[in-house]
Amino acid sequence: MRITRLGKRAAAVATAAIVASALSAAPAAAHGPKPLKTRSLAAVLTADTGGFDRNGRDYDILTAAVQAVLAAKPSSPVAVLADGKTALTAFLPDDLAFRRLVADLQHTRRLPGERKAFTAVAGLGIDTVESVLLYHVVPGNTITRRAALKAGGARLTTATGSKIKVQVYGHSRHQRIALVDADRSDRNPRINRFDINRGNRQIAHGIDRVLRPIDLP
Repeated sequence: MRITRLGKRAAAVATAAIVASALSAAPAAAHGPKPLKTRSLAAVLTADTGGFDRNGRDYDILTAAVQAVLAAKPSSPVAVLADGKTALTAFLPDDLAFRRLVADLQHTRRLPGERKAFTAVAGLGIDTVESVLLYHVVPGNTITRRAALKAGGARLTTATGSKIKVQVYGHSRHQRIALVDADRSDRNPRINRFDINRGNRQIAHGIDRVLRPIDLP
């Protein structure tokens, strides 16, 4: 009888220990990193259906450029922006950035409207537009603002194979990030909007200039 009771007590103690162990482990599992979702950056860009407007801080020209490349070359590597299962980080030039680029190319201080800016960009040729777009994509990594601020001096390999350098500057509480491209004679693009599409495998950061894969005169 005693052996039976001792056995029951031992079993009860063991069961309680297992339950306690499971409960103590549960919070750790619950607070682990959440799996990233698969909403694509193309879905983010095309959600704005307003078209060309006077808002220089959105991405109408970029969206039109991506659509133009994919219409002409459906198998272009740019299509990765529509594949939300593929992890990447993209730097998105806003409309004002493209208008500034066109003004530089045309050697004028007068900024064109968005439609004229897109026409000028498209006039560079689909292959050139494709190459410029891919220069803004870093495949394989989902780089958040927090990670980028810790990556000063890092060289990121873009989808073209060329590299851009992360430059972190400013005081600790007001740090900013610039991206050093191949153009040594013009101001480097600065990130002006962080963590677009955060929580997904594809993340983006807005920039105020177009990254230049060559040193323009």
